[in-house]
Amino acid sequence: MKIGIPRGLGYYMYHPLWKGFFESLGTHVVFSDPTNKEILDKGTLHCVDEACLPLKVYLGHILNLKNKVDMLFLPKLTSVNKGEYICPKFCSVPELVKSSINELPPTIYTNVDFHKNRSNLLKTVYEIGSPITSNKKVLKNAFNDGLNALKDYRHKFSLDMLPLRESLSSTDFVKNEFPKKILVLGHSYVLYDHYLSMNLINKIHSFGFQVITQDNMDFKHIKGLDFDRDKKIFWTLARHTLGSALCALNMDEVQGIVYLSSFGCGIDSVIAEIVERKIRRNTKKGFMLINLDEHTGEAGLNTRIEAFIDMIKWRQDYETNFSSHG
Repeated sequence: MKIGIPRGLGYYMYHPLWKGFFESLGTHVVFSDPTNKEILDKGTLHCVDEACLPLKVYLGHILNLKNKVDMLFLPKLTSVNKGEYICPKFCSVPELVKSSINELPPTIYTNVDFHKNRSNLLKTVYEIGSPITSNKKVLKNAFNDGLNALKDYRHKFSLDMLPLRESLSSTDFVKNEFPKKILVLGHSYVLYDHYLSMNLINKIHSFGFQVITQDNMDFKHIKGLDFDRDKKIFWTLARHTLGSALCALNMDEVQGIVYLSSFGCGIDSVIAEIVERKIRRNTKKGFMLINLDEHTGEAGLNTRIEAFIDMIKWRQDYETNFSSHG
């Protein structure tokens, strides 16, 4: 059996888990092609206009897969942490897919919801694997195999390593040893999609800076931070993004912060504003917000990145000098 997994949204956070789980059950996992213009255009054509860019791309990846596999895996990721939710678009994916694309192959639409607790974890695992086998012991062992693969994947992030290519091989993680760092914030399904981000990480590397992302930060430490907000931040991805920015405020090696957002993202529209205010009021670090949509051109991005890097270098070399004029 061929199980198809779209290369979008939750893929960039959980693909080692999913791949390890299904392959341990004896199936062949097929990922959609890396994002390209055709995938983006087809996804945009089939999606509602109000959807954000990553959601449009996700539909394009489903169209890329639907005639290549026996079954599609499209989990409904509602909550992965107690008391928190992932994102509204993750909750609506199955319904949007069903209403937008016809003649889909058999699909696994399991709802992953740990908002109250994780007591239903194994029940969720059994439900996902039920089209393949009903043997609970086999399913539990397969889940452990996937979990080990995911832990290895996340361990590399903890070593300040980044996946510089859209490959599943662990050898494709690269650690850049430049002493000066730039923190790039944004959702993983935008940052690590080389077509959507237009190779932003590699572009910054080429200027002699090490790039770190929020995935390189200690998530347990972030969860324990006092966010100084009137209300709790109950979106998991937003909490991770804001927490990473707060951690970077006290990191002298971080010279600048870039926030990569997709147009139409409701959560980013709030969190990006908070992040910018925190940075400008409490530090002298450079900050730049980049908004992407399906019409964004690479030339404009290149110009902004070059200007941002030049500004950081100028500050380092000349900002403490006194002007001789007057």
